[in-house]
Amino acid sequence: MYFNNVHILVFVLIATIGLIVGKFCAWCNLRIPENKKIFSKDFFEENKKGLPFNYVFMITTTIIYIAILYKFGIKKDEILMNLDLIKLIILVPMLLLTFFIDLKHRIIPNRLTLTMFEFGLAITFIYGITNVNMAKDYIIAMFVGAGIFFLITLLGKIISGKEVMGFGDVKFMGALGLFFGINTISEITLLSFLISAICSVIIIVFRLIKKDNDEYIPFGPFLVISTIICIFIPSGYIIDVFLLICRKISDKILMF
Repeated sequence: MYFNNVHILVFVLIATIGLIVGKFCAWCNLRIPENKKIFSKDFFEENKKGLPFNYVFMITTTIIYIAILYKFGIKKDEILMNLDLIKLIILVPMLLLTFFIDLKHRIIPNRLTLTMFEFGLAITFIYGITNVNMAKDYIIAMFVGAGIFFLITLLGKIISGKEVMGFGDVKFMGALGLFFGINTISEITLLSFLISAICSVIIIVFRLIKKDNDEYIPFGPFLVISTIICIFIPSGYIIDVFLLICRKISDKILMF
């Protein structure tokens, strides 16, 4: 039986890998914020007791892996043709770790962004072997992604007198650019601000009801959600929709 020209046994294999990777992510989620070793014999001892968030990571990773396999399929002609699939299989665990660590600890660890940079540069180099222009696009996207958020961080600090966005977000977006290129990184940026605006209003309302004075809302989770959405939406679609909405709004304003 085949789904999108991929045998069902391959889906079973990728689902199994997703479960294993998800379990390891749950372990990393505990160790990375505390700057502890990831590769340790403690992993096996702790897993006997059952790690918190085990099933959350395992199920989420598996679902995303299966969806990625279904979307991109497997090209049998050349291994390099499967780079889009391979790089996302590598990236997804780091995205999930960024989401949960930033949500809980309000920081994106340098260990995580550095690992993303290393894999991103390696993949960009491989792309460059067959397509130099594609590699250039990823390198430029790294500077664009980091540059946009660095500018927002700098201006926010000048205007408000306090840090409105952490440098972890700047480094994260720079690393992310190496995986997606300029068009997608622009869409991730745009979508993340739209999602954060909607969610921030809801979060602030709930905090007012609970009389919680904590004003800081980590931005990393919004970047991760936007990235995962952009993985499955055709490139250019988000910008086209945004421009259409802006055009509709401007037409309504001109009518008045």
